[in-house]
Amino acid sequence: MDIGVLIICTGKYNIFFKDLYESSEKFFLKNHKKTYYVFTDGNIPENENIKKFHQKSLGWPYNTLKRFEMFNKISDELINENYLFFLNANMLFNSNVGDEVLPIENNNFLMGVNHPGFFNITKEKFTYERRSESVFYIPLNKGEYYYQGCFNGGSSEEFLKMSKILADMINIDLNNDIMPVWHDESALNWYYLNKSPLLLDSSYAYPEGWSIPFDKKIIQRNKTNYGGYDYLRK
Repeated sequence: MDIGVLIICTGKYNIFFKDLYESSEKFFLKNHKKTYYVFTDGNIPENENIKKFHQKSLGWPYNTLKRFEMFNKISDELINENYLFFLNANMLFNSNVGDEVLPIENNNFLMGVNHPGFFNITKEKFTYERRSESVFYIPLNKGEYYYQGCFNGGSSEEFLKMSKILADMINIDLNNDIMPVWHDESALNWYYLNKSPLLLDSSYAYPEGWSIPFDKKIIQRNKTNYGGYDYLRK
């Protein structure tokens, strides 16, 4: 199986790549061939399984909001993979993550992670986009899970289909002077609303320094330990 791993490392986020790459090589889908597609303006080295694509820093929040546009630019190459997975640059694999993350037809060939901040609260408290003027509006009585944007994926065909749709819809909001409340995460949750994605528990996005009842399979490194949000986003 051919796996494409999508990573955005612009600006100071380049500091996270080495650890993410090495931990992924050690623990992530070890029985499959992985190719890393890295969108960066930094000095990340290329090798036989790292492909680097120049991406200037767009500033906050556009470095994250515009991720789908970045993917779409190389869709002709990405479609050759069997599965595509996006990972935030500050993720770190801590134990084996295998075929259990591969969605099948019953999941619409899509996968998402239950947000560790919302796994045990009622859906009325989910921070979906609640403004009706946004294309990503979700009413209070809709939705069962809140998916985190830090780790998601699917078959290349379904992932790229989603990427094209969401990139276009994000631009509709921006053209109407609307910034989705949680950027690409708001878009992802809207898209998954009427799908049946494979739901991974919060062990696949365990925040560093938290204490929640899950294994630490993939750790979200605490950005405050690396200069803080303001520093990293400059």
